[in-house]
Amino acid sequence: MGSLRRKLQNREVSIGTWIQIGHPTVAEILGELDFDWIAADCEHTDITIREFGSIVRGLHGRGPVPLVRVGENDTLAIRQALDLGAQGVIVPLVNSAREAERAVAAAKFPPAGVRGFAYTRSNEYGASFDDYAARANDEICVVAMVESRASVSAIDEILAVDGIDGVFIGPYDLSGSYGVPGQVRHDDVVAAQCRVVEACERAGKSAGLHVVSPSRGAVNAALDAGFTFIAVGMDTVFLRSAAVEGLEQVRGMESGFAASEARVGTGAQAGSARHAARLDS
Repeated sequence: MGSLRRKLQNREVSIGTWIQIGHPTVAEILGELDFDWIAADCEHTDITIREFGSIVRGLHGRGPVPLVRVGENDTLAIRQALDLGAQGVIVPLVNSAREAERAVAAAKFPPAGVRGFAYTRSNEYGASFDDYAARANDEICVVAMVESRASVSAIDEILAVDGIDGVFIGPYDLSGSYGVPGQVRHDDVVAAQCRVVEACERAGKSAGLHVVSPSRGAVNAALDAGFTFIAVGMDTVFLRSAAVEGLEQVRGMESGFAASEARVGTGAQAGSARHAARLDS
């Protein structure tokens, strides 16, 4: 069994992040950090399947486990992502046990599922075909996203599906489902999240949450609430935060620049005057 899947099933803490920028350089940079996993978001971005392949190549040989949030609960989308080398899928809008079963079937080779066999990047284009085919079903993670009132109502049934290793809450979609879009700390949304965590504790599977603006306090609060599969920030957030911080370091210094330039200009003018005076004499 893969190390990340084992952590999910044992409810051990794993820390990851999201990639929204479809470029391998981002994967290479983040892949050098001590994340347990990195997931490419192919649902809410314009990352194509070809770009996802480049992201996986950027993570190759680095520590974090490559995951993908597919655009939809679709057999072909899941199959293609796994064939490119994803070691787990995060599947959006899973609202019932039947939909959870569909996601698992897409991710597993027969007889456990319907994933097709082929020479692909995941098995080194056939060089490790037998080895990969023998271990993939045990190593591939399948995480269902809980993003609606219907999903919360069916949470016990979803978690009971063999092959579902955990769930990941989509707080903004969940808030919209409860009629309070964007109010992720609304009492109804928080109560729904607690219900999901409690169900995960009963099932012995992991509950996941995205801490969009990471801080020690926010992550500790998520851990205290029972979440163990935690995403912190994402590439776009990190980029903006660093840009804002860098700009804040220099904004307000314009007046100092101007004063310095004025002093240089005054000194140059004085020097020119002295030079002209010597020539006149």
